[in-house]
Amino acid sequence: MVDPSPSTTPAPSADASGATVVLVHGNPETPAVWRDLVPRLGSRAVRLLQLPGFGGAAPPDFGATLADYLTWLVGRLERLRDETGRPVDLVGHDLGGIFTVCVACERPDLVQTWASDVLGLFDAGYVWHDMAQLWQTPEVGEQTVAALTDLPVADRRGLLLGAGIPEQVAADIAAAVDSEMNRCILALYRSMTQPAMADYAAAHLADAASRPGLCLAPTGDLFTGGVDLARRAATVAGAEVAVLDGLGHWWMVEDPDAGAAALLRFWATSSR
Repeated sequence: MVDPSPSTTPAPSADASGATVVLVHGNPETPAVWRDLVPRLGSRAVRLLQLPGFGGAAPPDFGATLADYLTWLVGRLERLRDETGRPVDLVGHDLGGIFTVCVACERPDLVQTWASDVLGLFDAGYVWHDMAQLWQTPEVGEQTVAALTDLPVADRRGLLLGAGIPEQVAADIAAAVDSEMNRCILALYRSMTQPAMADYAAAHLADAASRPGLCLAPTGDLFTGGVDLARRAATVAGAEVAVLDGLGHWWMVEDPDAGAAALLRFWATSSR
């Protein structure tokens, strides 16, 4: 497990840009999803953040709404800025991708660049995927998350393996699923029930253009609305688009070389 506070992944030497890469995972995950990507980022200093409630305890009285997670992430980035004095290249996957876009919109002073693989969720035409709609439904959501928690860890690991997650990553994530994660999933997704995302985008998405942004768009991702929605939202956010052809939701474990190459190209060409 990775400690909920920022932790440094050792790198051979400091990157010439002087930036720290901060990676934020999604649901129902832990920072283990970045395991194969990090070594491919070369000499960059990397921090992995662990979302409250996802493999670790949430702070007392943590409500687990979108606003709560945004406040938490802003606090971690402020702490990192004070500790290192280095700029941040923020990268988010799934839920972490939502929080990344929100930081770029509301606290661009905390990032040098940002990258997200769920920008399509901010398009006005986005409809939440079927599982999210179950989580957003009272009683049904509770039953749905409990069904996963009640499975033996080996069975949970098997489901993740079936989704293309490598063995060691699947084992880490399967062991982290518990009632606290369930509580956070339900509270968070219910705080984002449409039209919440569309309303947020209408009010804020264009503000993300104040920092260089990258929209990672895996063509096989079944949860984020497809490449067309991603491109439309990227246009509003002023972000570049990197299409990850043939990859799915967990692109960073399916083909970490392709994912790292897209990020490295973006960082090399983005304004500094």
